[in-house]
Amino acid sequence: MNQKKIGLYIHIPFCKKKCYYCDFPSYSGMDDYWEAYIDALASELIQKADEFQNPHVETVFIGGGTPSLIPAMCISKILDTVYSHYTVSTDCECTIECNPGTLTGDKLKAYKDHGVNRLSIGLQACQDEILKKLGRIHTCEDFLFSLELARKHEFDNINADIIFSIPYQTFAHWQETISLIISLDLAHVSCYSLLIEDNTVYGKMKKEGIIKEADDELDRKMYHYAVDSLNAAGLYQYEISNFAKPHLRCRHNMNYWRRGEYLGVGAGAHSHYNKRRFANISDISMYIKGVNSRSLILSEDSYLSRENELEESIFLGLRLNEGIDLNKLSKEFGIDLERKNKKKLEHLTLQGFVEQEGSIVKLTKKGMDLANAIIVELI
Repeated sequence: MNQKKIGLYIHIPFCKKKCYYCDFPSYSGMDDYWEAYIDALASELIQKADEFQNPHVETVFIGGGTPSLIPAMCISKILDTVYSHYTVSTDCECTIECNPGTLTGDKLKAYKDHGVNRLSIGLQACQDEILKKLGRIHTCEDFLFSLELARKHEFDNINADIIFSIPYQTFAHWQETISLIISLDLAHVSCYSLLIEDNTVYGKMKKEGIIKEADDELDRKMYHYAVDSLNAAGLYQYEISNFAKPHLRCRHNMNYWRRGEYLGVGAGAHSHYNKRRFANISDISMYIKGVNSRSLILSEDSYLSRENELEESIFLGLRLNEGIDLNKLSKEFGIDLERKNKKKLEHLTLQGFVEQEGSIVKLTKKGMDLANAIIVELI
């Protein structure tokens, strides 16, 4: 019997300090929970390996929170458990998210020794005053030091996260950040527009009128500048917010966008397996309690209908620069999508939002700016 090939996501929800814009399940000041949480993670990994019959793991992504905050032996324990209970591909892409100010040479050595071959380091902006206003714990110098340390330990597949449309950020600030990123010759860059979510410090500040979101014109100007500059520097856009050197796209994230299967382990982690989407509860103590009683507490659990699957295929596929193949999707779902969407596609092509080559449909540069609205029209 062929083993299923999956991605494995492992969530470390601990932070030294929660950033003002962050709405992910992450918590500061919970050091006392570290040991119990890592034990629970290892137990959940074993339980899931049994439940899903030892799937074949193609990619591992350790995200957070700040995975690089906790001791290296914790990461080693997690990965040892993965290697003991799963069939891990020999060319597995294994990523860990890191924050400047938390990385050390000993941690990087332990990561390397346990098969980590890709790092994702959060820079966000290169101006210290903006980093401070974001609630970040590091300076730009800390980022550069972490990058140098990582390269010293022979990590060359490195991503940096950067953010635009930050309150207080000017276009000149953004140009400076892009210029620095290009000069560092990175393998990958993730470039996000800041959304101010209600349940964050920034959300509260926005409500009180202390800060406001960047206007749409500046947001688009920053985005287009990043796309043009990074593409010109050999970091090619392959998804709305992601850029990479040829052959160094993030395989783990590509699996998400192509609706591949993956298992998520840890508090708040999401899974997609056998047409089912489910997620662990975000509360750390309840998560640990559930794992220890061998009865995971889920915050959501549903099976996808054929309609859901088709909608997801269009929604996620159009985020990619490669677009969607209408013929392929039509065969998979038993529906003539080209015929069904003929008028809509003609209209969107005429407006310059999509382009079609044969059965391949992609968003244009103009279409990327209104991606969600256009995708909704086609669903």
